[in-house]
Amino acid sequence: MGEVGLPWRKSSYSSGNGENCLEVSSAMKPSVIAVRDSKNPDAAVLEFSVAEWRDFLAAVKNGRHGTGPVRVGSS
Repeated sequence: MGEVGLPWRKSSYSSGNGENCLEVSSAMKPSVIAVRDSKNPDAAVLEFSVAEWRDFLAAVKNGRHGTGPVRVGSS
């Protein structure tokens, strides 16, 4: 279920109309990055270690996830 009370940040690449939006929080545990679907905030929350999240962002930035290289914020 969605983690109530966590400070969630919506992706800066969000379309603004509610589609394809992720929210991220680093407040669950110091070593965990939580990710949820903003369209369904009460659904399951995915948890990644800080290293896993860093590696994922690096892969996205370098186009290794089928989207081509993109600029991703570091916050």
